[in-house]
Amino acid sequence: MRGLGMVYLVGAGPGDPGLITVKGLACLRRAEVVLHDRLIHPQLLDEIPSTAERIDVGKEPGRHHRTQAEINALLLAHARRGKIVVRLKGGDPFVFGQGGEECQVLADAGIPFEVVPGVSSAIAVPAYAGIPVTHRRLASAFTVITGHSWNGAGVDWEHLPRGGTLVVLMGLAHLCEIAAQLTAHGWSPETPAAVTVQGTTAAQAVVDGTLANIANRAQGLEPPATIVIGPVVQLRQQLDWFGGCEGKQTCNTIQAMSTYKNVARWSSAVALLPSAK
Repeated sequence: MRGLGMVYLVGAGPGDPGLITVKGLACLRRAEVVLHDRLIHPQLLDEIPSTAERIDVGKEPGRHHRTQAEINALLLAHARRGKIVVRLKGGDPFVFGQGGEECQVLADAGIPFEVVPGVSSAIAVPAYAGIPVTHRRLASAFTVITGHSWNGAGVDWEHLPRGGTLVVLMGLAHLCEIAAQLTAHGWSPETPAAVTVQGTTAAQAVVDGTLANIANRAQGLEPPATIVIGPVVQLRQQLDWFGGCEGKQTCNTIQAMSTYKNVARWSSAVALLPSAK
């Protein structure tokens, strides 16, 4: 009879499959059971062994494949059967991903676990949009908040550092309220702001403006979205390395294949260099 298994909470990164860590990919390739979020890139799911059980536990507005209680129960059940379990989460497991809560469940049950950090969308998506979250002249610190549930509680608007960078995850549906709260608490309506959807992927789109108009400019966009507010946003036009990649080359073969498949799906013409085949 097999003893207790092992649970790995693995961060898949923000979207681009090439941004998963080496250790995270190694865990995925030896998994016997994988519980994965909704927005995991298909190329990462292809790395799961064919013999492994794959369970979609993704969540989206108004629809959950599994409740959090069901996810917890699945983690415990498979670990108690001696399985190598990977809980594959978008971004980083401990950044608004309920990774801490899931680890508490495992710890309370005496199940061994390991956390494999991932690249958080809070820093990666701004980077892919050409926005450094810190800059010697413009911002010495950045703050990350969630805009997922909106009731005004949990965010100390009065004491958010106005001179730095504010990154809001899962806040697209409440962008108007967020901008209003910030301006009501002393932020200038002319503060630069940007919204990036489908960040780090071939479908990435960026809209920029100011606190006064960003909500209007972002109308029609759909999540996942990362909002960046602060003086660093003004650097985007100069540093937009990813958005202006048309006609350029990339040494990242995973990114190249991802872009190739997406463009081909849209029935557009695309050519692969020999090194990317």
